Amino acid sequence: MSLNVEFGSDNHSGVHPDIMKAIIDANKGYSIAYGEDELTKSAVKKVREVFGSDIDVFFVYNGTAANIIGLKTVTNSFNSIICADTAHLNVHECCGPEKFTGCKIVTIPTKDGKLTPELIKPYLVGIDDVHMAQPKVISITQSTELGTTYAFDELKKLCSFAHKNNLLVHVDGARICNAAVFLKKDLGKITKDVGVDILSFGGTKNGMMYGEAVVFFDKKLTKDFEFYRKQGMQLTSKMRFISAQFNAFFENNLWEKNAGHANKMAQYLKNELCKIPQIKIVQKVEANMVFAYIPKKHLEKVREKFYFHVFNENACEARLMCSFDTKKESIDELINTIRDTIKK
Repeated sequence: MSLNVEFGSDNHSGVHPDIMKAIIDANKGYSIAYGEDELTKSAVKKVREVFGSDIDVFFVYNGTAANIIGLKTVTNSFNSIICADTAHLNVHECCGPEKFTGCKIVTIPTKDGKLTPELIKPYLVGIDDVHMAQPKVISITQSTELGTTYAFDELKKLCSFAHKNNLLVHVDGARICNAAVFLKKDLGKITKDVGVDILSFGGTKNGMMYGEAVVFFDKKLTKDFEFYRKQGMQLTSKMRFISAQFNAFFENNLWEKNAGHANKMAQYLKNELCKIPQIKIVQKVEANMVFAYIPKKHLEKVREKFYFHVFNENACEARLMCSFDTKKESIDELINTIRDTIKK
């Protein structure tokens, strides 16, 4: 029996048919390179229709680049960037932020992956002290790496706190679409309207082949971005193939449909797991991932058939991901496997 990898990551899913069609349609004839093509101009226009006309938007290959180059543009090497200890920026970017920004990454422990002004305050020390790193950016993830989501009021409070302390707010939005669907808010409502300064807008985890957008809500911050994008090897010559995907992504709210399905499947998975007494849900399910405690002796057996990450091996906490094309039947198969394993 082959290993089922469906719940390992939303990166394991394929490409939505509408996105694939857009890529194929873009592969006709010749087109000006490096973003001067009509598809890129159209995609930028669509992003501005979502977030407002007074923004700057740039496309890159992947989320790591979106985060790092966006942050590099607004920081100096003597600055620090504050994030949760579970942040992708800290855990899963191979020291890329430190290498390319030169900044100190200051991590704050959290129970649910979410930062608050109260948690951040003790770390705002040494302001104007030449001997100490100078705080410049608070970077949050929406939805978080633990599957939780910042509510509208939480975002507003955090951004207000940041700006009062002369800090910028960056959002790693690899799953921003899942957050918007969960909160039942427009994308602009939970970013620009609450005071976010920079957004890494994700597409890869929500049905695209590859491609992310860096959105600056204050154009004054973008002065050097294009140079850093080139230095960072993220200025693709055939940008039309990223842009075509974003055009399809926003057509008929495909982003919302994809994220909505993933979230719905995660809720179904949570509900089914809750029916098994030996399983415990350890985080709120507010996006497309479920964190669950599975007894170690059963966990290892289940992973012989289903591939998924164990985020806390000591606590036996499994992360089960759903995507735009997760099937209910696959969830039922997983649940049956867990039940059968426990019975043995």
